[in-house]
Amino acid sequence: MRRTRTRALPRHRVSRQAAAVYGTVLGIGSVLLLGFAVNWLSAWLALLANALYVFVYTMWLKRLTSQNIIWGGIAGCFPPLIGWTAVTGSIAWPPLILFMIVFFWTPPHTWALAWRYRQDYEAGGVPMLPVVATRPAVAWRILVYTVLTVATSLLLWPVAHTGWLYPVVAGVCGAWFIVEAVMLLNRARAGADDTSAKPMRLFHWSNTYLALVFAAAALDPWLLRR
Repeated sequence: MRRTRTRALPRHRVSRQAAAVYGTVLGIGSVLLLGFAVNWLSAWLALLANALYVFVYTMWLKRLTSQNIIWGGIAGCFPPLIGWTAVTGSIAWPPLILFMIVFFWTPPHTWALAWRYRQDYEAGGVPMLPVVATRPAVAWRILVYTVLTVATSLLLWPVAHTGWLYPVVAGVCGAWFIVEAVMLLNRARAGADDTSAKPMRLFHWSNTYLALVFAAAALDPWLLRR
């Protein structure tokens, strides 16, 4: 793939065996560190996230189905749970909602990137949704998951009893996220190609959206205490 050809593994600057050993050591070391230094609930959640990403997503789902990122992306949803349990030692609704925000956010974020680099994924034999579906179909699904992301983000407001900052940021940023998805759908329906459809515009905004929403979730309790 052109997008990843300059990385260490494709350029053979690091061997597969060395990368596997390094990744295994990091994975096991991080789990043990969390277990002994924090708590074992956080450690087991970290182990589950690693296992899902390596074995379920990378080794199985990625080349099996166009739904790969939906279920394989669950691995990327664990950090809010791990962070919460590291502090509290238990699981509650607020981190589960943060988990679900990332779950619904991952498909539109990843499909936009795969749309732009569709030929790379096709050449690599990875059946990402933009490889196997029409552009309007991909854009429609991006819009659906974007709406689900924004709706889920607003659930944190009543569940976590946040102040004014979080719902304002989540609402404004979410509205713009939906606008970007609608514009992408309109461009796809108008027959735009992989570049002129501007999927990377939505991809970059999706990064900004998630950063701002999570920053607001972190800052809101601090403002309430002042």
